[in-house]
Amino acid sequence: MTEDAQFTHAHMVRFDRLLQGSIEKVWAVLTDTRRLPGWYGTGTIEPQVGGRIELMGGHIRGVVTQWEPLQRLAYSWNVFNPGDTVSPYPESYLSLTLAPAGNDVALTLEHLPVLDRFVRLNAMGWHTYLDMVAAAARGEMVEARDTYMAKNARHYGVDLANPLA
Repeated sequence: MTEDAQFTHAHMVRFDRLLQGSIEKVWAVLTDTRRLPGWYGTGTIEPQVGGRIELMGGHIRGVVTQWEPLQRLAYSWNVFNPGDTVSPYPESYLSLTLAPAGNDVALTLEHLPVLDRFVRLNAMGWHTYLDMVAAAARGEMVEARDTYMAKNARHYGVDLANPLA
């Protein structure tokens, strides 16, 4: 044991996307769980700093840490298994940043830390989320999450039958 600082490395996933649609529509898709039920499931994002996050029927829980309408949403991300009162995983953080880009919207998604064993699975999941957000922002019918997951699983080399392999 040492009293000196120790330096470690943590994985982060980052996506930069250019989305069609108004910034107001993109913000609504990111913050109103009713606009993307195929991803959020039963859930709530309380629109304020300190607001409660509960997504996918309580599988994901957190707290809003930044709420800047039409610009930035950030919240803690805690994964709970059914029946858990305490998450068995480290707390992580999701940030979504928007900026006008001509007639489009530049969206940056960052999620960290990501555990080594979840890196590819995490990237596949957020890629799926962003594909669904993009379709909703364009006003298209959003396909089932499994449709996007299958495409993105191939892209990231994830076996959906054994995703942690």
